[in-house]
Amino acid sequence: MRFLIVISVLLFMISCSDHEGSFLISNVKIYDGSGAAASVGDVIIHKDEIIKVGKNLYCSSCEVIDGSGKSLSPGFIDLHAHLEPLPTIPSAENALHMGVTTALGGPDGSSPIKLDKYLNELAREGIGINVGYLIGHNSVRSNVMQLEGREPTKTELDSMKTLVIQGMKDGAYGISTGLKYLPGTFAKIDEVIALSKEASELGGIYTSHLREEGLGLIAGVSEAITIAEEADIPVVLTHHKAIGLPMWGSSVQTLAMVDSARSLGLDVMVDQYPYTASYTSISVLIPPWSLEGGRYEAFAKRCEDPVLRDSIKAGIVYNIMNDRGGGDLKRIQLAKFNWKPELEGKTLYEWAVKEGMETTAESGAELVIQAQLHRGASAIYHAISEEDVKRIMAHPYAMIASDGRITAFEKGFPHPRVHGTFPRVIGHFARDEKVITITEAIRKMTSLPAARMGLDDRGLIKEGYKADIVIFDEERIIDKATFEKPHQYPEGIGMVMLNGQIALRDGNLSKERHGVILRGPAYKKGNQDDQ
Repeated sequence: MRFLIVISVLLFMISCSDHEGSFLISNVKIYDGSGAAASVGDVIIHKDEIIKVGKNLYCSSCEVIDGSGKSLSPGFIDLHAHLEPLPTIPSAENALHMGVTTALGGPDGSSPIKLDKYLNELAREGIGINVGYLIGHNSVRSNVMQLEGREPTKTELDSMKTLVIQGMKDGAYGISTGLKYLPGTFAKIDEVIALSKEASELGGIYTSHLREEGLGLIAGVSEAITIAEEADIPVVLTHHKAIGLPMWGSSVQTLAMVDSARSLGLDVMVDQYPYTASYTSISVLIPPWSLEGGRYEAFAKRCEDPVLRDSIKAGIVYNIMNDRGGGDLKRIQLAKFNWKPELEGKTLYEWAVKEGMETTAESGAELVIQAQLHRGASAIYHAISEEDVKRIMAHPYAMIASDGRITAFEKGFPHPRVHGTFPRVIGHFARDEKVITITEAIRKMTSLPAARMGLDDRGLIKEGYKADIVIFDEERIIDKATFEKPHQYPEGIGMVMLNGQIALRDGNLSKERHGVILRGPAYKKGNQDDQ
């Protein structure tokens, strides 16, 4: 037996002898992403693949990376990423610093319509991470119906179906909705089901920014589950949360609904970001009816009518007190604000004080109207319970996703999730708070989202899989970005490998971009059929 082992080792050494440009990561603690216990061993990489995982491996021509005292896992997969800036920030540096090697774009109902052309252009430019896309319902609807608040005609619905089918054939992994946003908020469930069926028939998934995440949360979850059943489609309740003080604790019920749906055979999962604040447009506080036909001009026209303006203001006051506003102007923190950039990072409370106004919800509503009349703003809403965050994270079918935007370092005032999501889960919630284990944390950001996307060669440290790898210091890994100082990279990530190449080492970004475009099942099938 010992003789056979020696022969096999020698044969493996010989097979490695021509592996110029390969890597041997030795004596490293391996989290394989499956949820299995970690073990110390070696990993050999050749070209873009993991070709050997074991102990006491040897490769004569490999660059040896000493993993002693370090941990290794699959690259993190961000199932909800805002990739819109990729054409201008193709390095995706903020994602790489978090250990993200693959991201799924087109969330919340927003995506490129001509997806094939868009993806081809990204490929020509070169990208710093692997990316896939969803086809967005809001983009499809606005392409056909603009911002009209009505049901589609049969012809219009057929046109939307055609765009969804084309998006799937172009490589989308499924369809996303943003039913809280325009124009998705105008869509009835039958419309969403009809379009989701088209995605389902082509192997797609459905990710949903629910119609409501505050007072209407339970109905929003119920609607998504109904879509899962009626459209026969796997569903992700994306960036799942219970927002607004009246809804704190509601994750007990929403997670029970997920469990019940799964027990009935429906494929329902969730993803979340590990923070107690959300980030979106200031218009989320404004009644949707007042934005119909145009977020700015049509809205401004309605504000000229004193009766309509009073109704708009009353709706904003309600949302400040009961929903995303968290009942306190101090919980609404201005982020991107082109009209008044000096207020970026300041709260609505601070803006009211600066203007000499009373710090009431009524004053806050007036300021929100002013912001929208001046082309809007983005804001951070501190209205989520830490207990809900922890409860959702502990659910076995909850994945980690940033909901973050590709962001240039030290530009603007982003949510800290753009720099800290994945290290925060490992360092804060798993290692320090012990909400979940590090093994489970890594499963939630590797193999679980990979399986949701249907990726059969990523998300695991396994022979034959793509060499997307993160090497980190388990004792040091932590997020540093805060709501006061968001532009801080995390600590403790020593190396990120992407498709077998080093993309980030000791905080230094590679000059080359090693990402690839990933395309979904309908595109793959279409290519196979053409052969």
